[in-house]
Amino acid sequence: MSLVPTTHLDALQSFAVFANTLNLSESARQLHISQPALHAKLRKLSEQLRVPLYVRQGRQLKLTAEGLEVARHARELLAFNQRFIQGMSGAAGTDAVSLVAGDGAYLHLIGKALTHFRSSSKAMALKLLTGNRERAIASVEHGEAQLGVAPLGEMASALDSQPLTSVGQVLIVPRSHPLALQRFMSLKDLRDQFLVVPHAGRPHRELLGQLLEAKGIRWHVAVETNSWGLMMQFAAWGLGLAVVNAFCPAPRGTVAIPLKGYPPLTYHVFHRKGQRLDPATSRLRDSLLTHAEQWRTDLSLPQWS
Repeated sequence: MSLVPTTHLDALQSFAVFANTLNLSESARQLHISQPALHAKLRKLSEQLRVPLYVRQGRQLKLTAEGLEVARHARELLAFNQRFIQGMSGAAGTDAVSLVAGDGAYLHLIGKALTHFRSSSKAMALKLLTGNRERAIASVEHGEAQLGVAPLGEMASALDSQPLTSVGQVLIVPRSHPLALQRFMSLKDLRDQFLVVPHAGRPHRELLGQLLEAKGIRWHVAVETNSWGLMMQFAAWGLGLAVVNAFCPAPRGTVAIPLKGYPPLTYHVFHRKGQRLDPATSRLRDSLLTHAEQWRTDLSLPQWS
C-alpha cells in the first residue's frame, strides 16, 4: 500500500486555511509563509489530485465543486491532526466546536443553550458562523461547521438532524394601529396592508406571497430588508407591518399578534450525514436540544395551530 506524500498532507492543511478565507494574502499570513509559497502548494495539490480546486470570478476566488469536497476533507484532517498531537504530547489543548445559524436563531432561539454550553465548557473555543438556511447547510456539508441550526424543510432527510422547536409566525403591529387590539390574526387581515418583507427570492417572502396569492389577498410592499431586527424596527416606526418568527420579541411600542394560516417552521440541529460527532460537539448539540423551547417561556406567547 502506497503512502500519501508528506508534501500532499502539508498542502491539504494549507488548503484548509485557504478555503476559509478565499484570499491568498490572508491565508499566507495565517500560515506564516509567503504568498508565492502558498500558491505553489495549492498548485501542486491540484496537480496531484488532477482536479481544479478554485477559479477566479472577477476579483474574487471561488472553490470548485471538487475544491469544496477537498476543503471538507482537509478541515477534518487538520482537526484530527491537532487532536492527535495534543493527545500525544499530553497538552491540554483547546477543543474547538463550530456552529452555524441565522441571526434570528442566535438572538432569539439558541442563546440560552450557548450560555449553558459555555458555562460548562469554558476550555473550549466556540466558533460561531452566521448564514441563512442555504448557507448553513453548505457550511455543514463542506466541513466549515460541525453543527447547524435552521428550518430544514424538505432537506431534513439529507442530513442527520433532530427537531429543536416548531415556530409559528406573528404580525408585528404598532400599538396605535387599528389591528393592534386583535388577539389573533388571519391572512385575510393582511388585505391591502403595507408589509415589511425580505427581498424577492428569499424563502420567507416567497411563502408569504404564495399564501396570500392563493387566497386572492392583495398586499403592498412597504420596505424590503433581509434583517429580522430591521423588519421589526421598521414596523415599530410605522413604515409597515411585519410577519416574523414567533420567537422574535416585539419591539417597544408594538405588539406581536399570532398569525393563523401560516404553516409553522420546524428548526433542526443538524450535522453531515454519517458524521461521528466528537464529545464536545455532542455536548453542544445536547445543550441546544435541552433549551430549544426556552423562547416560549421567555415570551409567554399563546398557542395557536
